Amino acid sequence: MVSIKFASNQPSATEIALAKRAIEEDGFVVLEDVVDLGHISHLRERTLEDLEKLLARTDAPFNWTKGNIQQDPPRFAPYLYRDVLVNDAVIAVSKSVLGAGMRNGFYSGNTALPSESRQPVHADMGQLWPNLRVGTPPALLVVNVPLVDMGPENGSTEIWPGTHLDPEIAIQNGDIEVPDARLDEQRKICPPLQPRVSAGSVVIRDIRLWHAGMPNRTTEPRPMIAMIHSVNWWPAGKVQFSKGSEEFLSHPDLEWAVEYMDQEIDHIAGVHGYKAPAEV
Repeated sequence: MVSIKFASNQPSATEIALAKRAIEEDGFVVLEDVVDLGHISHLRERTLEDLEKLLARTDAPFNWTKGNIQQDPPRFAPYLYRDVLVNDAVIAVSKSVLGAGMRNGFYSGNTALPSESRQPVHADMGQLWPNLRVGTPPALLVVNVPLVDMGPENGSTEIWPGTHLDPEIAIQNGDIEVPDARLDEQRKICPPLQPRVSAGSVVIRDIRLWHAGMPNRTTEPRPMIAMIHSVNWWPAGKVQFSKGSEEFLSHPDLEWAVEYMDQEIDHIAGVHGYKAPAEV
């Protein structure tokens, strides 16, 4: 696992190259201490308040199990921070991988609830084309911002290094879960890991990387924000933000695909899970 602590807020060409290589080879990199801890604390406090409202929904947006719930952060001030939304160091690394004209059309996250349950190993998206001999260069990067320290104890995401280059999982196949036989094969090549990531750090991973939500064996939820940086030709969807948010989303190297709304965005009612259990 490559974890990088930049010498300043403006990473050097050497530091960016190291992060780029980690993403291309391993499928992910951890950038340490790039988000203000005061901002993290403020977002965590609101996220835990919102969690109670999400869980009260009769259609709570669980992802596979009741141990993992999809959760959007608030999309209005005072919960908008530039070092979360348009972090210079994160964008510099993403740009080195994806090139100029990057876009972001996703602002959500997930929370690992105290539970013994885990998700199946899956890829958020497979290769763009089927029947490849080798994986293509990255087209989309997931940017995760943990709001608490993460480790195996509280459900740090299980990741499978190098699997973003596996050519067999393609978006046309319609199922993002990885077959058990492929897991057995890959475990012999490179076993999975659960990284320790401190609050204030950011994880950037190739969206094709195999991963799984894991049990949170503590008594406290583990919330994490997610964005998706994409190449300029990818048809990114639009994210709704309240008007007045423009200054928090503007950056010369990252275009946010946004629909600005007159009203405050309801980030509780509009969120959906994936393969939620039948009985909530």
